[in-house]
Amino acid sequence: MKHLKTFTLAALLSFPLSGLAAETSAILYKNPNCGCCAEYAKYLERSGFEVETIDTHDLAKMKAEHDVSEELQGCHTTLIDNYVFEGHVPVESVTQVLEEKPFIKGLSVPGMPLGSPGMSGEKQGPLEVYTLAFQPTDSPEIYATH
Repeated sequence: MKHLKTFTLAALLSFPLSGLAAETSAILYKNPNCGCCAEYAKYLERSGFEVETIDTHDLAKMKAEHDVSEELQGCHTTLIDNYVFEGHVPVESVTQVLEEKPFIKGLSVPGMPLGSPGMSGEKQGPLEVYTLAFQPTDSPEIYATH
């Protein structure tokens, strides 16, 4: 019995406890000439995600397919599980959504804010992450502030 407990404990410890990202695949759609999108992909990889990057000259089509309103569009679109992550969304917010599984389409950091994950430059203030709701709204809800 003692050996069974030792074996079970060893088996459990061989798997990462924070393994959510380590086992999660992401598909990132980006413009082939965008350096910050490539940096964001590296940021996700450093956080344990397995990222497939797809270069496309038709990001507008991808955003339309996922009903991302113009005011919430970022420079790239990442699909993880059943969620859409638009732009430079901090990994803390990504993992929170993946763990809690809220009833939302995804998250967005519109534009290309300086100092956000994958973007160079100094952060100019709090980084607001917006909820991508299933029903479009004139005033998107702030999901988190980093």
